[in-house]
Amino acid sequence: MSRIHEALKKAELERSAADRPGTPHISADQMLESVSARRAPVATLDPETAAPVESAPAQRAPLTVELLRDRCSKPHWSPDSRTMLFFKNQDHLPGTEEFRTLRTRLYKIREKQPLRSLLITSALPAEGKSFVAANLSQVISRQHERRTLLIDADLRKSRLHVPLGAPHAPGLAEYLHGDLDEYGVIQQSPVHGLYFIPGGEPASNPAELLGNGRFQQLLGCAASVFDWVIIDSPPAIPVADASMLARLVDGVLFVVRAGFTPYDLAQKSCDEFRDKHLVGAVLNRMERSSGHSYYYHGYHYGAATKE
Repeated sequence: MSRIHEALKKAELERSAADRPGTPHISADQMLESVSARRAPVATLDPETAAPVESAPAQRAPLTVELLRDRCSKPHWSPDSRTMLFFKNQDHLPGTEEFRTLRTRLYKIREKQPLRSLLITSALPAEGKSFVAANLSQVISRQHERRTLLIDADLRKSRLHVPLGAPHAPGLAEYLHGDLDEYGVIQQSPVHGLYFIPGGEPASNPAELLGNGRFQQLLGCAASVFDWVIIDSPPAIPVADASMLARLVDGVLFVVRAGFTPYDLAQKSCDEFRDKHLVGAVLNRMERSSGHSYYYHGYHYGAATKE
């Protein structure tokens, strides 16, 4: 039937051209080609379902160290010397040795299981998870040829930029919205090897943003460049963001503030993350017997138990 249709159409076009005086002679084949060229492109169909087949998206250039150094922002930082322990190279400040020990134990765990992306969370606000995330990132970056990406994923109350003295935007919110790529939101810090993504402008729908697939894409891109990705998340009890993010990372580190976190809430939160790669817990603000209080001193590390 298609051949008969084409033949009839060809004859009709030839008669139409012959009936118009003064019209240059154009063959029917040329006319058919001209008509076809003006038609809208027809979508490719799946031979089994007859459904349109979407063309594959253009491949994005992979994140590289060279492009990162050239394209990411390098703003001026004013870190808080009271809580950011490694910016002034004072190796004997209270807490620095404990963070080195924590770093060593993480590497020991890494020998036995994949551990590149690490979520830092706690049961309640004000337990020190941001302090632990920031200083752990710093102490890892001080090692030779180690690159660490620190991400503020607490889109409900983004505050990690404050102790770092860094700009708060653009950041993770803009990336998750699709407004900017990785290079547009990553900051290079004054500490060699340390990079930072702040929270960005306040978002009205943080849970939806964190679950739209772009965060997982970010982790995939970062894996080719960074030795560690440290993520500061919202507390686990008030909102479900930390639990959702825990499914995307290699490990979860839980922070408990001594003398502050109720035992039952800490236990409830640890139980929630037990089957989501919980690698250990940090006891924060533990007082020494001398009476001097430190932001980070004691720690319990290893597989979390009911101790």
